[in-house]
Amino acid sequence: MSILVIIPAFNEENSVGNVVRDIPAGFVDEVVVVNNNSNDQTAIEAARAGATVLNEPTPGYGRACLRGIAYAQSRQQKPDVVVFLDADYSDYPGEMKALVDPILLDEVDMVIGSRARGTRQRGSMTPQQVFGNWLATTLLYRLYGVRYTDLGPFRAIRFESLLALNMQDKTYGWTVEMQLKAAKQRLRITEVPVSYRKRIGFSKISGTVKGTVLAGYKIITTLFKYL
Repeated sequence: MSILVIIPAFNEENSVGNVVRDIPAGFVDEVVVVNNNSNDQTAIEAARAGATVLNEPTPGYGRACLRGIAYAQSRQQKPDVVVFLDADYSDYPGEMKALVDPILLDEVDMVIGSRARGTRQRGSMTPQQVFGNWLATTLLYRLYGVRYTDLGPFRAIRFESLLALNMQDKTYGWTVEMQLKAAKQRLRITEVPVSYRKRIGFSKISGTVKGTVLAGYKIITTLFKYL
C-alpha cells in the first residue's frame, strides 16, 4: 500500500531534518514537509533530508495539514495511508510501522499514537498539556462515546477515510476534530503506545501562556461544535 507522510513545520530548522531521516527507509512512498510561514531554514533542511517541501504562507497547524492533504489529492497515485507527524523531533519516527500496521492488516481505519500509554521522557509534556489531554479525552467520551487517552499528533489514517472526514479546522483544533469526526462516522479506531521525548527548540503553543490558552479554548469549542 502507498504511504504518504505529512509533517507540518514552523521554524523547525534544527529538528525537521532529523525527523525526515529517522523515518524507516523504504517504508513510505513520500515524505512531505509543509513549511508553514517559517522565517528560518526549515524548508532548506527538509529538502536536504530528502522531503518534498510545500509552502503554506498562512500560519496555522490545520492549514498546513490541509495543504498536505490537497497535495496528496493532486498526486497521480493517491496514497492509501497518510501519516501525520510533528517536525520538532519529540515523536520517534522509527515507531511509524507500529502505527501503520493495523491499517495495513485491515484491522482499523485510524490509529492514534498514544503518549499516555507509551513512555514519556521526564519533562517532555508540560503539566498543562497532560491536563488538557485528560480533559479533552474525557469530554470526547462523555460527548461522543469514544475512548481515547491522547490527542497525540503522531497518527495514521486511511486516505479515503481522511477525505470523508471533511476536515475544516485551520489551527489548534485539528487533532480533536479528526478524532471526534472519526467517532461520529464510526471509523474503526485504535491507539498504540508511542514514545515521547523533549522537543528540539521552543514550543510555540505550550511554551507560552497565550498559546496554551488559545489552544485550550479552540479544543474545547471544537468539541462542542459538532454535537
